[in-house]
Amino acid sequence: MNGAKKTYCYKRPMRKSGSETEFLSGPQSRWGELWFIIKVFAEFIKGFRALHFVGPCVTFFGSARFDEKHAFYADARHLAARVARLGFTIMTGGGPGLMEAANRGAKEAGGKSVGCNIMLPSEQAPNAYLDKWVTIRYFFVRKTLLIKYSFAFIVLPGGFGTMDEFFEAVTLTQTKKILPFPIIIFDRDFYKDLVDQLEWMKKKHTISDADLQLILVTDSIDEALEFIKEKSIRRYGLVPEKKQSPMRWLFERG
Repeated sequence: MNGAKKTYCYKRPMRKSGSETEFLSGPQSRWGELWFIIKVFAEFIKGFRALHFVGPCVTFFGSARFDEKHAFYADARHLAARVARLGFTIMTGGGPGLMEAANRGAKEAGGKSVGCNIMLPSEQAPNAYLDKWVTIRYFFVRKTLLIKYSFAFIVLPGGFGTMDEFFEAVTLTQTKKILPFPIIIFDRDFYKDLVDQLEWMKKKHTISDADLQLILVTDSIDEALEFIKEKSIRRYGLVPEKKQSPMRWLFERG
């Protein structure tokens, strides 16, 4: 009949069974979806057990594509060293580039350095400046872990992944799903267009001036440190933690 409503059945291409791609391609079998959730649960437990004793962190987001010849690498290294001297553990995505620079700065300053690495088709190896790391299969689990242990977030120059992490942190803060931890965009010139876009959004009333107060945009290490002191250390009364002992029967690592 002309004009009859059509219905469609999605014929899935062949994918690795039980993969994240398979799960996110629409409804699966009940057993397949249950099995995926069990694996996600196991990934969270793996991350919690590995990172339980890392202490209050400052998480650095940034590109894997800038090596130590680049000025961005030196800036990240120096900033992370100064933050580590405040007593924070430096946490990154665990990979190369600016993640490596931040972990390296922490180590050189005598601080603690941890990473939450991601398992990719082209393997991303943990960088050489980590005291401890965990490798996670799923991006959304990794992002949760990067946020869970942090009292501040520093956004270094980066690409899609860095923007994803930045907007995840600022959205959770704006919606009060997490406490209002400081978010620092470090490098005014690199992020000039992003800052202009945020101001345009405020002008169009899609975000508020209060939302932008969550963010500091700066090129100054001293200004960044003072923002962390005010918005993290003093606001939440942070003090040096006493050493806790891991429970081996829970597969915890100190």
